[in-house]
Amino acid sequence: MTHTLPAALALAPRTADRIRSLELFLVAPRWLFLKVTTEQGVEGWGEPIVEGRAATVKAAVEELAEYLIGKDPSRIEDLWQTLYRGGFYRGGPILMSAISGIEMALWDIRGKTLGVPVHDLLGGAVRDRMRVYSWVGGDSPTDVAQEALASVGRGFTALKMNGCERLEWIDSPARVGVAVETIAAVREAVGPEVMIGVDFHGRVHRGMAKVLAKELDAFKLMFIEEPVLSENIEVLRDIVAHTSTPIALGERLYTRWDFKQVFKDGYVDIVQPDTAHAGGILETRKIAAMAEAHDVALAIHCPLGPIALAASLQVDFCTPNAFIQEQSLGIHYNQGSDLLDYLADPQVFAYQGGFVDRLTGPGLGIQIDEAKVRAAAKIGHTWRSPVWRYDDGSVAEW
Repeated sequence: MTHTLPAALALAPRTADRIRSLELFLVAPRWLFLKVTTEQGVEGWGEPIVEGRAATVKAAVEELAEYLIGKDPSRIEDLWQTLYRGGFYRGGPILMSAISGIEMALWDIRGKTLGVPVHDLLGGAVRDRMRVYSWVGGDSPTDVAQEALASVGRGFTALKMNGCERLEWIDSPARVGVAVETIAAVREAVGPEVMIGVDFHGRVHRGMAKVLAKELDAFKLMFIEEPVLSENIEVLRDIVAHTSTPIALGERLYTRWDFKQVFKDGYVDIVQPDTAHAGGILETRKIAAMAEAHDVALAIHCPLGPIALAASLQVDFCTPNAFIQEQSLGIHYNQGSDLLDYLADPQVFAYQGGFVDRLTGPGLGIQIDEAKVRAAAKIGHTWRSPVWRYDDGSVAEW
């Protein structure tokens, strides 16, 4: 039997669209936005950024543009492979962040062309809302505890804070005591129902990481993030012997190939690829699938802008092992501008009870206020990561 579509449902042949232009915007506080426009006038937005190296990534995107102009934007995987493999050298923060922002914009175009959110194109939704956590800052244990309480008062059920300031390679019990006191104050203030993530930020070396991990076990943390630098990942073997707290890392790993050893070693409980650094939406989804096969959770890293957050949430909504999402609203980096400032409809990121509702708009599910972006880009920014030093004058990890 031959099946045919009713005439009313038959689709006329569609001429393939082509990429016409790429435009970049350096905007406060420390972000880089990308607008990709097709010949048929469809616009896609991405966020290609390495914090502190925005101009370098901007140059990389401009160099990659020659591979994109005139190409079919729907061939996302083929274009990704061209950008990744076409230059012989591959990986690393600059190239992968440039590719990530481009890839986000291509998915935005594809979703808008088809009238569906990106997660519908990656298997469909597996949840209706996503838990998010709030960043907690402050200088003293009392200040940090008060800020934690304020976040809980705004409905957040999960928090993240720095675990310590700079630590020497081997440091004193007093320095360890300050970190323990601060985290103890937060746990006492918010109680056992609130999840607390503690970020070592890769600034703790092997000897002290073991000490801190053991001391913090009593506070039943959600995770310890980057207990050591990712290039010292073999050290996790020793750290996990001193704690039952879940170990998280991944913000400074790029593509699924960087994550291979993480899964092989088996010491990590939560992976944190950054959609704006690791290769984009589909690459993050591939890393998440690898994690799921190893019984590892996903918590996408995103202390960035609204486009990167939207891209991250598109992955979250179609990924079973995603359990929480970082977001930057009110974070201390956001001086001069904040997460919602460049959105035509800020309510798309309205957090209720510590969750954000599923994005249902086409593409990334957000609308960028282009006039505000263009105005901000006239000013730009020159944000740099702080440079820390030890008491003896040598450079410390930030």
